[in-house]
Formats: sequence, structure tokens, C-alpha cells
Amino acid sequence: MRGVWTLFRKEILRFWKVSFQTVAAPVITALLYLLIFSHVLESHVQVYPGVSYTAFLIPGLMMMSLLQNSFANSSSSLIQSKVMGNIVFLLLTPLAYWEIFLAFLAAAIIRGLVVGLSVWLVALLYVDLPVAHPLLIVTFALLGGGMLGALGIIAGIWAEKFDQMAAFQNFIIMPLSFLSGVFYSIHSLPHFWQQVSHLNPFFYMIDGFRYGFFGTGDIDPQISLSVVGVSFLVLSWLTLRLLKSGYKLRG
Repeated sequence: MRGVWTLFRKEILRFWKVSFQTVAAPVITALLYLLIFSHVLESHVQVYPGVSYTAFLIPGLMMMSLLQNSFANSSSSLIQSKVMGNIVFLLLTPLAYWEIFLAFLAAAIIRGLVVGLSVWLVALLYVDLPVAHPLLIVTFALLGGGMLGALGIIAGIWAEKFDQMAAFQNFIIMPLSFLSGVFYSIHSLPHFWQQVSHLNPFFYMIDGFRYGFFGTGDIDPQISLSVVGVSFLVLSWLTLRLLKSGYKLRG
């Protein structure tokens, strides 16, 4: 596993060397969301009984930041290597396709966890969060980071230019993130849009993660866990198939 460890370490150092951009910037963005939405809606909205709106908001912001940064880590690494032409140095190594997958996936999860944990630590300055089911919190964090890490690898393999990657993030990742119940409960939506929300896998990740803190949510956490787990397995399988075939990686 020395090769996997070396590639994993390289991916960790790649984002940690510019941690002000890759860690601090997302935390500041999440903090701005927290300050603005909590200031405007704190006294007007109570989603769950006994839970303030600020407390409700924090797990959603944590998971949204985790997901977006897990995706960004694996996708940006691959597209940069492809555009700059140094992807060949990765392909020439005696690494199996599944070893490449493991290294990229683990690094993406780590970056997502670092950002999500940093958001939580900063948010503790504003409100104390209960922890009803810590195992669920960890499980959804790992599965969510892994799912978006795998999706980031797929996007990095598919994209050939930076603008294609930007389109993937702006028209798929961002809308799914913002329309997943980060800032609201889907029960506040009309019936039609509640049904649409159930088609969004990000909703299950965020609602299950939030359930781990408060012990209540918009849907049964077992359903959320099943959807997220199956989605992770499907995306991992697809990623492994693409890496094994060399799709858009080998000329």
C-alpha cells in the first residue's frame, strides 16, 4: 500500500499547502451564511420544537461545506493534471486503478471533514449543539464525503477544460446543495416541491446528518442511510469502471 499512501499524502499536501483558500475560505463563506440567515430568521422561524433556527442551520452548513469541498478536492486535482499535461506521471506509476481511487477518495473525504469540523468549531461560538446520535453523524459525514469525492473523480475524468468543470459545479453541485434543506425544512414547501426534494440525494445526506444532532428530522434516518449508502456504492462502482477503462485519461 506504499503507492496508495504516497498518492494520498500528495493529495493531502496539495490542498493543505493552500489551506487559506481550501479550508479558511469555505469556513468564512459558511460563517457569513450563518450570520445573515440567523440574524434575519432567528426570531421568526422554528423548524423543530425546542431547536433554535441558528442551531438548525449549523448542521446543514457543515454538511454542505463538507460535500462541496470533497467534490472540489478530487475534481480539481484531476482536471488540473489533465490540463497541465502531468496526468501522464500518474498513469505511468505501477498503481492499480482501485489504488488510485482509494487515494483520491480518502483525500477528498479528509478535506471535507476538515472543513466541516472547522465550521462546527467556529459555530460553537454562537450556539451549543446537542449530539443525539454521534455514530450517525460520523456515518453520514463519511458516506457524504465519499459520495462527493467519487462524483468529483467522475467529473474530473469527464471534463477536458476548466469551464466544463465550472459548469458541472455551478449547474449540478450548487443547485443540489442549496435545494436540499440546508436553510429550511422541506415540510415548509408545497406538496409538489416536497416530492421533488425526495429525488435529491443531497437532501438525504443533510437530513440524516442533522438527525444525528437533534434526534429529529424530515424523514426516517434509516431511509436516508439506505439512499446515501446505495448512492455511494453506485458512484464508486462507476468511478472504478471509468478508471479501469482509462476513459479520457489515456490518449
